Amino acid sequence: MAITNFIPKIWSAALLRALRNQLVYAQAGVINRDYEGDIARAGDTVHITSFNDPAVRDYTRNGTITWDLLTDAGQTLVVDQQKYFAFKVDDIDKRQALPGFVDETTTGASYNLSAAADTFVATTIAAGVDTGNAVGAETISTPEGAYDLLVEFRTALVHSNTPGQGRYVVVPPEFYALLLKDDRFIRLDASGTTDGLRNGQVGRAAGFDIVEANTVPTDSSGASPVYTILAGHSIATTYAEQILNTEALRLENTFGDGIRGLHVYGAKVLRPKNLASALVTIS
Repeated sequence: MAITNFIPKIWSAALLRALRNQLVYAQAGVINRDYEGDIARAGDTVHITSFNDPAVRDYTRNGTITWDLLTDAGQTLVVDQQKYFAFKVDDIDKRQALPGFVDETTTGASYNLSAAADTFVATTIAAGVDTGNAVGAETISTPEGAYDLLVEFRTALVHSNTPGQGRYVVVPPEFYALLLKDDRFIRLDASGTTDGLRNGQVGRAAGFDIVEANTVPTDSSGASPVYTILAGHSIATTYAEQILNTEALRLENTFGDGIRGLHVYGAKVLRPKNLASALVTIS
């Protein structure tokens, strides 16, 4: 191995950390990693068991009681997404280039991996929303209209007993621009914060952490883009990932080293009623 400073375990950990720092939909607060466990290879399956809630009944003095039989329901999280990067470092380039160019290339690989993972998680969440919480198609052109959509999301999530603390909504820049014109969003006493706490978080409104992203699922086939705006809580969606292998090797038939890494991941919506969505055209 010609790259003497390359330590696979250290590089792998650094790459995974950079990946998480760039995620929007696949970050903590939007998803959870409760079932990530120890992923050994692509295709691993995480089995998730849940039980029904016992019923509550009236009791009569000296009467008999009814015993509920607990039944379990199983769901599976399959780690079936597999992405890799691989690049060559020619000996001549290695001699002539400035120090750090390999690290810079690895950062680029991390960005591309994060974009692919984020798109997959966003698509998974959008497909998993309970139909009763899909508020329909809307055209929004005013700050009041943007804020009203958040209130619709809030109503749907309250009805589904979604925890109030930790709700999020991911919006495109055009939607965020409308919110910036609404005093209820920009005032500290109305929004509750002036700090961004998550990747892309730009404030709070109607009880939601507002996250701005360029990766909002978008249908651009028509005259105007149609955004799938998603809201919910991290309990709804679980995500698991692993950088399985990162290695450097001396290449045959050329003078250079190869550097490659493999990223596997999967996501599943476990609680569809704790999500809400809308198809939004912004005019």
